[in-house]
Amino acid sequence: MTIFLQLVASGVAVGMIYAAIAFGYQLTFATSKTLNFGQGEALALGALFGLTLVPFTGYWLMLPLVLIFGFALGAVVERLGVRPAVKIKSEYGWIMATIALGIIFRNVAENIWGRDDLKFPSPLPETALSFEGIRVLPMELLIVAGALLMMLAVELFNRKSIWGKAVVATSNDIDAAGLMGINTRKVITLSYSISAMTAAFAGVLVAPVTLTGATMGAVLALKAFAVAIIGGLESGLGVIVGGLILGIVETLTGFYISTGYKDVPGLILLLLVLAVRPVGLFGKAVIKKV
Repeated sequence: MTIFLQLVASGVAVGMIYAAIAFGYQLTFATSKTLNFGQGEALALGALFGLTLVPFTGYWLMLPLVLIFGFALGAVVERLGVRPAVKIKSEYGWIMATIALGIIFRNVAENIWGRDDLKFPSPLPETALSFEGIRVLPMELLIVAGALLMMLAVELFNRKSIWGKAVVATSNDIDAAGLMGINTRKVITLSYSISAMTAAFAGVLVAPVTLTGATMGAVLALKAFAVAIIGGLESGLGVIVGGLILGIVETLTGFYISTGYKDVPGLILLLLVLAVRPVGLFGKAVIKKV
């Protein structure tokens, strides 16, 4: 039982990283029905940018600078990759555009920081804490707390601020929001900025417990996309639950079966959800009148 709980604890930390990235997918899909397929590169650039700043600012002062960097990066993605496609009502243009921008960002990162993985200094002690025989790294606790606080902050922003309420209105009905005087184009840009900001923040959260490099976000972003589908692309709660499910299932599979099969249960779950409930576990089916 102790081993099982140890694996669950590790899976929760992994799952919250997936959830933080998937939360970014949920933000952009809610406002524009589009996704940034360069989320993995936003995560990697955030981690690498943070790694560059850490020697001068320390970890904690580096965080707000990374958030600003991610916010600006998201605006660039929306302006160059999404807005032109949405303007001409292209159904697939934004997919290729965001993928292309992601590849460009990855190549830029490789030319600036190199292809080798780098060690990101941990702001917390690397000695594991013990709770009733369960050993947890302090950084894993920070990952869980940081991801939850980030998503809570975005939720409070949406509920309490004028711009946040504009995001909610646009998510509910973009045409009605436009008729009410809301600049939906700026709202979509804002959603992309917040999305990339959450990815960059996730990058500096996970970097101290893994290696940092230009390709570090590729697998994480792919699994986060699966989490978003499993939980529901329009449900904040869904991405948290989906992330926890996938993280825990992967960890248990890797230990009890084989690390070579740890990705399989998540993919099977994804296929089952798509077959039984395509809108996700917490998604809502919408009937459109035509």
